[in-house]
Amino acid sequence: MMNIFVRDKELASMLAVSRSTIWRWAKEKKSFPKPQKMSSGVTVWKIEEISNWIKSKEVQMENA
Repeated sequence: MMNIFVRDKELASMLAVSRSTIWRWAKEKKSFPKPQKMSSGVTVWKIEEISNWIKSKEVQMENA
């Protein structure tokens, strides 16, 4: 399977939050997917990991 990556700006748009929220979640939320550094100025997240994280949140809400 091919990995597809997004940067913080695209991820923030997908999740309807600010870029600073993405970075705060990356630092503070253990369940939030960890970013991967591609080069000195490029950090990305795997779409598959983000998708799985969203699904896990939906299951938690259903079971609440």
